Amino acid sequence: MSHVTLEGVAKSFGSLQVIPPLDLRIDKGEFVVLVGPSGCGKTTTLRMIAGLEQGSSGRITIAGRDVTDVRPGLRNCAMVFQNYALYPHMSTYDNIAYGMKVRRENPESIRRRVTEASELLGLTPYLERKPRHLSGGQRQRVAIGRAIVRNPEVFLFDEPLSNLDAKLRVDMRTEIKQLQRRLGATAIYVTHDQVEAMTMADRVVLMNGGRVEQASDPIELYERPANLFVAGFIGTPSMNFLEVEVAMASGSLALKLPDGSLRELPELVARSSLARFAGQTVIFGIRPDDSSEGQGGAEGFIVDAIEPLGPHTLAIGRIGQSKFTAKLEAHVRPKPGTQLSVKWDWLKTHFFDPADGSAIS
Repeated sequence: MSHVTLEGVAKSFGSLQVIPPLDLRIDKGEFVVLVGPSGCGKTTTLRMIAGLEQGSSGRITIAGRDVTDVRPGLRNCAMVFQNYALYPHMSTYDNIAYGMKVRRENPESIRRRVTEASELLGLTPYLERKPRHLSGGQRQRVAIGRAIVRNPEVFLFDEPLSNLDAKLRVDMRTEIKQLQRRLGATAIYVTHDQVEAMTMADRVVLMNGGRVEQASDPIELYERPANLFVAGFIGTPSMNFLEVEVAMASGSLALKLPDGSLRELPELVARSSLARFAGQTVIFGIRPDDSSEGQGGAEGFIVDAIEPLGPHTLAIGRIGQSKFTAKLEAHVRPKPGTQLSVKWDWLKTHFFDPADGSAIS
């Protein structure tokens, strides 16, 4: 059952429409991550759910209640901001308890709920400390604690880890996900970091230009991208794309690659929907993780640079005029200008219609 629903929600600033009518349903207890490039509309969408931005049209419901015109404080959402938004002159205890004190809740109830949240987040030893005496991770926990004690219908996270160092980000994203599972909470999380999206989400909503390009679980998004944008955005390094011509060779479908070689498609890959592009150009996609040195792909891969990464080496170069990255064995370190043969896993190839970027399946 949908816990948060957006029906035709749009946002315009004057004559500029930044979010066309958007439909989105989030189930109770689901962890949904909104991800996409800067300016794609993910933060604006989150702020409209919170009530911090008023939508230009459409309807928003939370737990079955229409909150479209309800002010933020009455929507029963708890938001964790990028900059933590802690009061510098208050202790950890008072920062967590502040909202309840403003609402003049029972002091004993405040003490009990702050104590429970502090124990859950490992903040008990720091309740008397002020924010300047806390680490970045501890400040983030205080901000989360302040959200927890509200017992909200939905948690909203606006890039909460962007100010932390790389190692702490990894630790905190694990903690946030584990906490969400323990609480059974509904969470909507905004990030520009696709690794955060893939590792934390039950469902990823990939946005571009205010529109949802694809909304699915992380593995579906990675293995079956709906279009070129999704395929290029998800995955590190990005998917390789080659313009290839679909041809016939000995009665079978084949691809003419940018290096001039002709590769007959294996029977399992020669799908009927690709046959209608015979004699035309399509976009061929393969991830670097599924490409390596060897026979069976392209013969003319020119290496421009390498990136030794320990367990493997990335070779960055080109096939014809198209950029290409392949994953090599750790000990293989070709010099720039070297020509290699590369192979790929044909069962993990992707094809896209160059006219609209949609996946050919």
